[in-house]
Amino acid sequence: MSWLLQLHQTYDDNLDQVGKTVKKGEDREYTLLPISHTTQNAHIEVTIDEDGDFLRAKALTKASTVIPCTEEAASRSGSKIAPYPLHDKLSYVAGDFVKYGGEIKNQDDVPFDTYIKNLAEWANSPYATEKVKCIYTYLKKGRLIEDLVSEGVLVLDKNQQLLEKWDKSYEEQIGGKPAIFSSGATDQYSAFVRFNVFHPESIDDVWKDKQMFDSFIAFYNEKLGEEDICFVKGERLPSTERHANKIRHAADKAKLISANDNTGFTFRGRFKTSKEAVGISYEVSQKAHNALKWLIHRQGKTIDERVFLVWSNDNSPVPNPDDDAVDMMRHSNRELERDPETGQLFAKEVTKAIGGYRSDLKYQPEVNILVLDSATTGRMAVLYYRNLNKELYLDRLEEWHQFCAWEHRYKRDEKEFISFFGAPATKDIAFAAYGPRASDKVVKGLMERMLPCIVDKRPIPKDIVKSAFHRASNPVAMERWEWEKTLSITCALIRKMFIEKKEEWGVALDQHSKDRSYLFGRLLAVADVLERGALGKDETRATNAIRYMNSFAKNPSRTWKTIQESLQPYQAKLGTKSTYLSKLIDEISDQFDIDDFNNTPLTEKYLLGFYSQRRELYKKKEEEPNQ
Repeated sequence: MSWLLQLHQTYDDNLDQVGKTVKKGEDREYTLLPISHTTQNAHIEVTIDEDGDFLRAKALTKASTVIPCTEEAASRSGSKIAPYPLHDKLSYVAGDFVKYGGEIKNQDDVPFDTYIKNLAEWANSPYATEKVKCIYTYLKKGRLIEDLVSEGVLVLDKNQQLLEKWDKSYEEQIGGKPAIFSSGATDQYSAFVRFNVFHPESIDDVWKDKQMFDSFIAFYNEKLGEEDICFVKGERLPSTERHANKIRHAADKAKLISANDNTGFTFRGRFKTSKEAVGISYEVSQKAHNALKWLIHRQGKTIDERVFLVWSNDNSPVPNPDDDAVDMMRHSNRELERDPETGQLFAKEVTKAIGGYRSDLKYQPEVNILVLDSATTGRMAVLYYRNLNKELYLDRLEEWHQFCAWEHRYKRDEKEFISFFGAPATKDIAFAAYGPRASDKVVKGLMERMLPCIVDKRPIPKDIVKSAFHRASNPVAMERWEWEKTLSITCALIRKMFIEKKEEWGVALDQHSKDRSYLFGRLLAVADVLERGALGKDETRATNAIRYMNSFAKNPSRTWKTIQESLQPYQAKLGTKSTYLSKLIDEISDQFDIDDFNNTPLTEKYLLGFYSQRRELYKKKEEEPNQ
């Protein structure tokens, strides 16, 4: 229940954001919903004047609207009659729905009658605003569709019934395709209508008016169910068994809390009623779910419907554990250090960036990490949740970016090439381990598995390191840029794995290491650089060292003999220019114990030796171009 309590607290800490619509990108927006409210895409907007008369109307496209909502309306389905309190579909809000061809399954239970009765109760209550009264005054006349037809928003067929589907034969008669058929509504009968009131004393639209929010909240609060113990707050409050859906997006039907199975074993067998299993008050449920929706749209990451969310109760910026070092610095508004020879300096900059999140801590707020996903269309689960002191969270993050750090140079997308020293993003780790064509299902699974490694200081799963190691050892199966990216990310994982074993390895070349795998990796790097130098810049084919890399990792001694023989023509071609590299091969070979030069498969350390030696040689070449 702690995640519900934290979300409830987040809502209370951001009351100034309630009802405010924030745009995200060109076609997305989100709102921290008031309690007893939800969102719907409206297809028609009707404006009423202050006397309760029709003023104008228009068709809409992708018009997300904040609407009042009861518990019954939020969970209505099928033929159930459960109107929204104010804005709703034509079948509910139009008194002349049947007159224009609308079908009502039960003439004794007309949706409009229930709707207008509920609206009258609100409009005549002491909590009603002038806008509610104006809308009620108009709708009780029962002529909404007639006015919409007169305004040209809705279209009738030759029988004076609402046109079910658009037919081009009507184009000449009407003068073009009406906007209602491009609004997103399935047909005219299912169009969702929102109402506005033109009032000289109020400039806010009805669905943005705080007075309207407060009016319905106060009115509906008196109609809530009986009080019970709330398991979240520990107080007696009006309870609810109906909890929100639409958590990840408007079409999301999955619920986090549900106990509507009275015949199966959702709670039966352990408890007599669902309330004995868990009791959550209406207020807590509304605030927690609304805060969760707001946070997901605001800062959550969604991959194949799985949500990764990190937030702080005090609404201060929080670094995401899924980010790499570059994103970490960008989010903290620090300049990037792009010098590839300053790995330590870059690491210090990352530490400073994380330190920036600590700088103004007047108290110790908490950080929440939540992962959500659904196995079915109706049920959602919390896959991972942690609530940590912010200082502890930043310490764990700093440790991850310190110990799982390596030098990276790769393309993030088609436009951007980056060079940095730090930890890779978990999404990039997934592609390194399983390839760029890995499905979203695989990627989200790996990202979830990596979270405890970062936040809870758990070892990186061996299968992830092993998979990345095998891909990095098979460069001929990838394009050059992809292999370079996979290699550096794999080295970062290997370094972290050995640090967990109390072994320290770095990007800088260790010329004194006697580890056989590390030495074999160095030999392979020298062979690669030597042949690449002989081939020249115009030749892009892989060197023999790269081509035989996979075999080399499995049978190093035997494969090295093949690679060394293939180097002879290139040594002859380079002449004295190959002297340094040829001597280096001899020097590395001399460091082997005689019994270690065998065909036992190499450990992951050979990739560290390969990367560091090759990096050292290219650095030397840049410093001494005539070498």
